Amino acid sequence: MKEEIIENIRYRIGKKILNWEEPAKDRVYATFKREDLIEVARYLFEELDARLATASGVDTRKAIEVLYHFAFDRIGLMFTVKIILEKPDIVVESITPVIRGAEWIEREIHEMLGVDFKNHPNLKHLLLKEDWPEGHYPLRRDR
Repeated sequence: MKEEIIENIRYRIGKKILNWEEPAKDRVYATFKREDLIEVARYLFEELDARLATASGVDTRKAIEVLYHFAFDRIGLMFTVKIILEKPDIVVESITPVIRGAEWIEREIHEMLGVDFKNHPNLKHLLLKEDWPEGHYPLRRDR
């Protein structure tokens, strides 16, 4: 079953994959361009019935990586969509119009790392005080 899902992914969106890693038998990391994010998220969520487990962000000094972790619960596979945003252009389309459940985690990534999620319905503070200084992101290495 896992092989079928991976084959399906490679067939449908394989040309958009910039990098593919399988660090464990139940984990796949695939890197995509930012402009492909909505199409890939929609495909995984709506067509393959993957669940958005969470998302995370990483500051690598030169870029911010945004990782959306999709779970295929019935087969025990975690498929991570990685988007690399080169600094200072850390803007990407929000997936909340496709997956409403991404709203809070995108807010957290925005607040902690400064990623601008275009078309997000509500990027107000989630964790930090309302009077937190604008432009100061607690998890950024360059601040």
